[in-house]
Amino acid sequence: MADFAWPDERLVTAARGGDLDSITALVSGSHPNVQRFAHSLCATPQDAEDAAQEALIILYRKIGMLRASGALASWMFRVVRNECVRRARARLRDHAAPLRQDTPVASAEDEVIQRLEAGRVAAAIAALPPDQRRVLIMRDIQGLSGRMVADALGVSTAAMKSRLHRARASVQRALREGPVPTPESTPASAPESAPVSVPVSVPGGNDE
Repeated sequence: MADFAWPDERLVTAARGGDLDSITALVSGSHPNVQRFAHSLCATPQDAEDAAQEALIILYRKIGMLRASGALASWMFRVVRNECVRRARARLRDHAAPLRQDTPVASAEDEVIQRLEAGRVAAAIAALPPDQRRVLIMRDIQGLSGRMVADALGVSTAAMKSRLHRARASVQRALREGPVPTPESTPASAPESAPVSVPVSVPGGNDE
């Protein structure tokens, strides 16, 4: 496995000081790790590419806000995670079933609660291993049939069902453990805290 080293602290310090060449070199040198973070956290490859690009733009524009040169990796992890969760939340909204004509309009408070719950589910999904995350997104969010998902992933239907079962169980377990803290996109040197969440049901049903 390739060993991607982050740019050294001297370069980070120079970039924090506003040196344009150092900032450019820092963004270029951070790209492999930022991309690796994105592909491990985001729901789809396209989301990962978009999140990585957005994170690098944030790095370019806001490197001066980083409080400690040695905190680059933890900051970028938070930025990427925040982008992945935001995109997963948008994907959940896009695939939500439309309201029927006779469905009462939700109050502003209900809408806020629903958005918070969607964010918790999105964070729990983003924390799944890549193979489980893909099958859950394709089956439960995009609504593809079990056979289509299995064919797209190049696995048997039984293997797809097994991954989906593990993914659903992991998300439900995470949601029972307490609220997921909203990822912060501001620079910080403090270590990451373990994510948790609250009860929200994950789509189930027939996997065929």
